[in-house]
Amino acid sequence: MQNARDALTPDALAMLLAIAESGSFAAAARSLGLVPSALTYRVRQIEDALDVLLFDRSSRQARLTEAGAELMREGGRLLHEIDAVANRVRRVATGWEPQFTLAVDSVISRATMMDLCESFYATAPPTRLKIREEVLSGTLEALGSGQADLAIGVAAEGAAVRDIQSKPMGQMRFIYAVAPHHPLAQAEEPLADALLQQHRAVAVADTGQRGRVTLGLLGGQDVLTVPTMRAKLEAQLRGLGGGFLPESLARPYVDTGRLVERRVQRPDRVIVVSYAWREQGTGQGQGRALKWWLQQLESPKTRAALLHAQQHN
Repeated sequence: MQNARDALTPDALAMLLAIAESGSFAAAARSLGLVPSALTYRVRQIEDALDVLLFDRSSRQARLTEAGAELMREGGRLLHEIDAVANRVRRVATGWEPQFTLAVDSVISRATMMDLCESFYATAPPTRLKIREEVLSGTLEALGSGQADLAIGVAAEGAAVRDIQSKPMGQMRFIYAVAPHHPLAQAEEPLADALLQQHRAVAVADTGQRGRVTLGLLGGQDVLTVPTMRAKLEAQLRGLGGGFLPESLARPYVDTGRLVERRVQRPDRVIVVSYAWREQGTGQGQGRALKWWLQQLESPKTRAALLHAQQHN
């Protein structure tokens, strides 16, 4: 006696669907090129393996039982997925990666990333996209560890890693900002480190394995650590602390009075942001998904848009 897995082959499911659609064993047998007795025997084998009745034989027509109807619903879905997998495999053979993972720093514009994803899918690739949101060293680390194929938003000083190539995206300026009701909103400028140290800072957690990269924090300062740059913005809007934010992200809130920009004694924070990808091994060549994304990033307009994290991102 067959077990259920051996019985439910794609051919068996297609045969059962043919019976259900034609409404009779005789009609299905003709369409499949089988004699009715052979078709009936194969159905009984499947029913024995599943230990259920799939068709009600009390009438001349082949009517599905409830169990049979459920099998047809799931069987149709499985056959469709098998066809889809076969199609994907054929297309992957043309040079497309089965899956392409992007490690994207939380300072990067989510809206622009979604625009790029929309354009990518418009090419009808067989590649599945996966986006990882990372912070600080975690962006490059995801690439270096093989967990990502392309890193967007890498601090330039961290991009010089063996077997990894990088290109600059542009500069990102950070400004110090607090909520209007925060004590530092009315303090005399420029704000000294000794004064900043007395107030809580909001920081974004480094997603790198070591998690040791911190920017703009002072020794002994109270710190609220949040997972993303957007969470940091929300915390500062609520007055939970102060800190440096990308100017493009903070400016709309400064212009509407929901944040107050403050000058500090330390030098302006301007970082160079890059994108990076792993160098392919000898003779491998770049996959078509990687080529597509690198081509988009060659556009100065696209790079600028990725660095311009507007307020509704």
